[in-house]
Amino acid sequence: MTRTLALVALVLITIAGCGSTAPAAQQGPAASSSSAAAAVKMAHKYGETTVPAAPKRIVTVGLLEQDALLALGVTPVGATTWIGDYPGAIGPWAKDELGTASLPQVLKDTGSGPQFEKIAALKPDLILALYSGLTQEQYTTLSKIAPTVAQPKEYIDYGIPWQELTRRVGVAVGRATEADTLVKQVEDRFAQVRKEHPEFQGKTALMATVYEGYFVFGSQDPRSRLLASLGFKLPDGLDQAIGDKFGANISRERLDLVDTGVIVWSSADVAKDQGTLHADSVYKGLGVVKEGREVFLQENTDQGNAVSFVTVLSLPYMLDGLVPRLAAAADGDPATKA
Repeated sequence: MTRTLALVALVLITIAGCGSTAPAAQQGPAASSSSAAAAVKMAHKYGETTVPAAPKRIVTVGLLEQDALLALGVTPVGATTWIGDYPGAIGPWAKDELGTASLPQVLKDTGSGPQFEKIAALKPDLILALYSGLTQEQYTTLSKIAPTVAQPKEYIDYGIPWQELTRRVGVAVGRATEADTLVKQVEDRFAQVRKEHPEFQGKTALMATVYEGYFVFGSQDPRSRLLASLGFKLPDGLDQAIGDKFGANISRERLDLVDTGVIVWSSADVAKDQGTLHADSVYKGLGVVKEGREVFLQENTDQGNAVSFVTVLSLPYMLDGLVPRLAAAADGDPATKA
């Protein structure tokens, strides 16, 4: 038995002999008769998991699932934090759905994997890891704690679309119909934006960040899908350049990929990163720079976080701030500040 499994086993033995002190997952106003659905089997990258009917104590190891749960009226007992130092790992876009429910216990994955002991101590009856990169070993360990639904095999790790994530969470908690309704409402919002901004249709766009040079996001990344949902298209050859990944660094020789109709940069320090980019003789000569078609998003702000935290709750919040800036960049007028 590995050290991790031994520690998990010890925690399980300990909590089995004690009464639970953690609050049960709270059922919010979205509760309905569909919550009484029977147990379901859910397929994923590492096989198939039987999810108990109406799970009460849900822990999210995936980085986005807490939003889908809250939108469906269920508060997890534990949630894994990713971006933004938000209490309970709940962003401002999800506060209304949280209401007066207790905040989830915050879990962290610093690169070494889930916090197995802390997860076990929460006594979950379901673990969700849909937007994740779980390994087989990590999945096996989590499955010893509670039924675990890993990332789907149909997509790359961290590649499940927000629509599919929402629907799968809905199935897991017996609220598939409500999940479909939520997805349609957000998709209708995207349709409205496309109608209001026909200039987006067919124009190339790209999401990127200044990480060890030029890091661009491919077609399987939720941020790129966001642009596609607004009517933009990704540059030809993008996926061939970065391979079977959600994103990758490209060389200066491939900066043709970023010379798009609009480019959206996610930056930890906008002034510094913009200065670095514009000091590059190749980059500053691109049309996307000369015609003012850049959008710089400040990371660690609510709007900057929402663009990366692509969920059924963050998307409407994000669109309010991003769409006007995309429109300003897409007009091709350097005098229009995006």
